[in-house]
This record gives sequence, C-alpha cells and structure tokens, in this order.
Amino acid sequence: MALADLNQLRTFVVLYELRSVTAAAERLHVTQPTVSYTLRRLREKFGDELFRREGNDMVPTAKATALFAPLHEALAQIDETVSDPDAFEPAGFSGELALGLTSIGEQTFLPPIMGALAREAANPHLQVARLDSDQVEDGLIRGSIDLAMTVSMIGSPRLWRTHVRAVEYVALSSGRHPLPATAPDMFSGRRFVRVSARGGHVFPLQVLTEHGLMGQVALTVEEYSTVPAVLEATDLVVLLPRHVAEVFRGWFGGLEIADLPWPAQSTPVSLYTRREASLSPAQRWFRSVVLDAVAVGEYRRRSA
Repeated sequence: MALADLNQLRTFVVLYELRSVTAAAERLHVTQPTVSYTLRRLREKFGDELFRREGNDMVPTAKATALFAPLHEALAQIDETVSDPDAFEPAGFSGELALGLTSIGEQTFLPPIMGALAREAANPHLQVARLDSDQVEDGLIRGSIDLAMTVSMIGSPRLWRTHVRAVEYVALSSGRHPLPATAPDMFSGRRFVRVSARGGHVFPLQVLTEHGLMGQVALTVEEYSTVPAVLEATDLVVLLPRHVAEVFRGWFGGLEIADLPWPAQSTPVSLYTRREASLSPAQRWFRSVVLDAVAVGEYRRRSA
C-alpha cells in the first residue's frame, strides 16, 4: 500500500474518532483544507459519503462505522511493527490518558489508581470521563477514553475485558436510625434513596421493584456523591455495593452497613479497553497499572 494511501486511512481513523475536521487537522498537524481534500478522496475510494455533517459534528455513515475497526487495528499493528518496542518508558511519562468511570468508580478506584501511578514515577495528565454504561463501547472505539470500568457486561468482539472485583450489595443507613437484624421485613416503614442506574448499577432498582419497596422511595438522585451526607442527616436507607459503602462509612463514621435478606450479588466490576492489537504501549502500561491497583481476590490472581 502506498504511503499516500496510509495517510488517507489515518486521516479517516482520526476523523472518525474526533468527529471534527478542525480537531482532526490539529491532531494530524495539517491544515483543514488538507483534511477536507483527503475526505473527498476517501469518499471516491469507498463510494460512500462516510461522514454527514450534523451541527458541529461529522457523523459517520454505516459504511464508515464498518470500516473503522479493521482500519484502526491495521494501522495500530503497522505503528507497532515499525516502532521501537523498548521506546516506551513509564518513568517520566507525561502524556494524556483518559479513564471512563461512574461517580462511585471515581470515589472508590481513583485513590488507588493515582497512588499506583505515583509509584511508577509517571506523571501523566489523567482525565476522568463520566460515561453512561451504553456509551462505554463507543468511547473506547473512538478513542475518547483509553480504559473504562463498569459493572455493565458489554459483550462486544471489538473490546478486551477482564473482571476486577465481585460486587455484593448491602444497605447503608445512619447509626442514629439503625436497621433491625437482617430479615425479609427489615425495611418495614423505612424510606429509601434511589440512585440513577445510568452507570450500570441496576441491582438496587431490581430489588426495590421485586420486593414491593418502590413506594417507599423518598428521594431519587443522579449521583452517589451526596448520598452519605443525606443518610447521616435523615433516616433514609440506600442499597449500594459493599466496597462503596465501606468508603462512605470511612468518610462518615456514623453510618452503618447491613446485609440484605436476599441474594445480593450482581455482575462483577469489569475493566475494558480496545482489543490488544489496537492498544499503544502507553495504553497497555496504563491497563497493567490499573489492574494491579484495583483487582482484588481471585481476580487479582487472574490478572497477574
């Protein structure tokens, strides 16, 4: 394949990722007219419009979506083949990395991840992106994030996945308004905080619905971040993962954790990246650091 063709395909991949001629030109260090000219050539080559302008975005056609994954992977393999495999040095690395997390993921996983990066003597600019669970695959494939963690199970052949910890749900409430001993009627007369399931935590909503407790929901919020302060000031109860409840109890010592009277396991927290061949050396290193920082129990052994 001619070098000119490779440059055209690289322009296509970057344009697909960024959805902007201006941003693609900046990434590729060329002018906007150069990107526009290359796009015209690509349209002729593939016999398809490839991108349609909608507002400020260049939205890919079905043909462009089908082309992106194999072209991105092929270019990544070419880059890896011609690059020095020993060129990447974690110590002193100061590039940008993007990590997709839910709100409770930020609260529970960022501290150990930042500590692990510090021990590597690396100094990246880590940007955390808040993604709904249905946006994870698109964010990874487009390259807007390098790595994501969620309890959602995404069965895409375009992604690499490994579990990092089990998720057991518990009840959390103020110690001034303790729950009775674990039993099917332990929530009689109690009111709940319900948190949006956009981040993938659907188990609490399922429990509230299946056991006829939705009528006792007094507060619905979008994020978990304000929940511990609300619990401390009220008699409300929230259902959430045990590892998150333990973090909240560390912040607010007056909170108490109670086991649920029903099976309380959900899908594990999983770590996602693009497939191996599509990762840069920095992304592979970042994945290894995050795995070491957050994997626990049997999952730590699997990821070693």
